[in-house]
Amino acid sequence: MKYVLVTGGVVSGLGKGVTASSIGVVLKACGLRVTSIKIDPYLNTDAGTMSPFEHGEVFVLDDGGEVDLDLGNYERFLDVTLTKDNNITTGKIYQSVLEKERKGDYLGKTVQVVPHITDAIKDWIESVSLIPVDGMEGQADVCVIELGGTVGDIESMPFIEALRQLSFSVGPENFCLIHVSLIPVLGVVGEQKTKPTQHSVRELRALGLTPHFLACRSAQPLLESTKAKLSQFCHVSAANILNIHDVPNIWHVPLLLRNQNAHHSILKQLNLTSVATAPDLDSWTRMAETFDNLTNHVKIAMVGKYIGLTDSYLSVVKALLHACIACPLKPHIEWIAASDLEDESEKSTPEAHAAAWNILKSAECILVPGGFGDRGVSGMVLAAKYARENKIPYLGICLGMQIAVIEFARSVLGLERANSTEFDAQTSDPVVIFMPEGSRTHMGSTMRLGSRRTHLQNRDSLTSKLYGEVSYVDERHRHRYEVNPEVAQALEEAGLRFVGKDDTGKRVEVIEFQDHPFYVGVQFHPEFKSRPTRPSPLFLGFILAARKLLQAHFSN
Repeated sequence: MKYVLVTGGVVSGLGKGVTASSIGVVLKACGLRVTSIKIDPYLNTDAGTMSPFEHGEVFVLDDGGEVDLDLGNYERFLDVTLTKDNNITTGKIYQSVLEKERKGDYLGKTVQVVPHITDAIKDWIESVSLIPVDGMEGQADVCVIELGGTVGDIESMPFIEALRQLSFSVGPENFCLIHVSLIPVLGVVGEQKTKPTQHSVRELRALGLTPHFLACRSAQPLLESTKAKLSQFCHVSAANILNIHDVPNIWHVPLLLRNQNAHHSILKQLNLTSVATAPDLDSWTRMAETFDNLTNHVKIAMVGKYIGLTDSYLSVVKALLHACIACPLKPHIEWIAASDLEDESEKSTPEAHAAAWNILKSAECILVPGGFGDRGVSGMVLAAKYARENKIPYLGICLGMQIAVIEFARSVLGLERANSTEFDAQTSDPVVIFMPEGSRTHMGSTMRLGSRRTHLQNRDSLTSKLYGEVSYVDERHRHRYEVNPEVAQALEEAGLRFVGKDDTGKRVEVIEFQDHPFYVGVQFHPEFKSRPTRPSPLFLGFILAARKLLQAHFSN
């Protein structure tokens, strides 16, 4: 196995995940099979209990793993299906070591960070890198490892040491280290400053790891004088100093690397030049250029709870982008804080209330994504009602589907107190309830998670047509609450169709409103399986409906 390690220095948020994904894309374009691992040094076992405001979205895998959003980037860029073990956290490592200690596996020895924790990290990396993730048999050729955080962080020290030992044990021909760093430009001086990167590399070298490549993030292309200075003081060949400057969209990053012959240098370091081919990135180039040249916009209203950090809905944004490019249209996403639509907001923040409603009413389609907790729920209900009554295309995902059910029960069935027991435990009309198999005492990994089968009841339904008139689909889930089966008949008789159900035939998975161009709610998260060249059928239908092109799409 060949390993490519991507570390970061100076500051966080430099785009290590996109860089690691792009390296994988270029190597895959050279005919190699690529897998990836993300290391998160936090103590949480996984990302499942983290606030989206703090850590961005929680990405869900087929096997139910709740992981860092960077694994979503890996899956979308490399078109692979990862497992929860591809995300290593300090919590997972310590948990596995402590379980072994309790079982007596260490034969009475004193359990320490070195060698026990570091050995556990190395063993985890080496075993997970062998798992095929591209649908083919046998192990991959290259494993791209991203170390989260910034070099020098105290919590990442055991991982740095483990990776140092790994680099020594596998040998120089099987290990390549790429350090992502920042080249800032001070406003007053206007000069590209290399000192932060020099210090970052010095820190890395002091910990026993010497970078083979520098991936330098900057606003503008690096000057040759800057490269020469970096090469001299960081002991990295000028040819191995890669510049990842700001680009119109992230699909240009693999092309940037290709244009700088990064693939050739990486292949040479890993002794793979004899088995690799010239990189074929024609389709990737067309995709990047298509997006750059889009002129027609489609206005999408995103009504959510966590709009303060757009990474909270990263996969939804990417799925909208994939669907728009297929149309082809440029997505113009208008973010609306659900609480700004509520009646109380009209009194407390009238300007925000008016602005939110103006955006909603000018949108061509409305999307309500997933979320937890009661904040902003009333605003989401008003958005769903507006979309239903004014025949504006509506897509409700997870919570968004439950919101549509609550709104329909209140407005059409006349159940004024209809609600979810998540928001009102004492409601007299619980149309959304806690799932019987859920845990009320433990929060981590206790939801209905991962890929589950949804059986489509009607081949003539909008959802079935969009998926190609199939009888079932396998999509990823992440929820604790479900539509109350006891109210299903009343809702259906009033015009809300339950066109998708689970294996038992009782749990509602997909809803559609009959007298509407596109009013669809799904309990699953279709955004997690959307790919740049294979947009999610529901997102594609949603965008086509916004431009009144859906029927023409079915006719083709």
